[in-house]
Amino acid sequence: MAADQLSRAFVALADPTRRDIVARLSVRDAGVGELAESYAMSMQAVSKHLKVLEEAGLVSRSRDAQRRPCHLEPRVLDLMTVWIERYRRQAEERFDRLDAVLAAMDGERDETDPRDETGGRDRTDAQDRTDARNETGERPGSTGPDAPEQNEGATS
Repeated sequence: MAADQLSRAFVALADPTRRDIVARLSVRDAGVGELAESYAMSMQAVSKHLKVLEEAGLVSRSRDAQRRPCHLEPRVLDLMTVWIERYRRQAEERFDRLDAVLAAMDGERDETDPRDETGGRDRTDAQDRTDARNETGERPGSTGPDAPEQNEGATS
């Protein structure tokens, strides 16, 4: 059941207007008319957005005399945060393991092949050409739109 609510919450927040409504309600409660003033849309359209947020459990409405203020419900946001945090931690742990492997590889390279101050790596002409190609988007000496014309057989 929590997964369904989580899915509804993410779907509801996929729309930028609904994300903005949630941001506004995080500051203070507001009625539909008050929220609608901030958007170039009808009160009916804002009400539809609020209905989606309500169905996702992100927003609730109460009755205050004739006013029906909307309230942000933090419980679903907490559920989303827990879900996101779990996967963020897993990704961070993978990156930490990768960093450790790369550091170990650099340490091995430094110990076995200390040719220069760059960690034992000598640049080759092929690497320099690859770097030049990546910076310009073209191979060095190519005839792109900005390259000067080259005539074969012409002497300078």
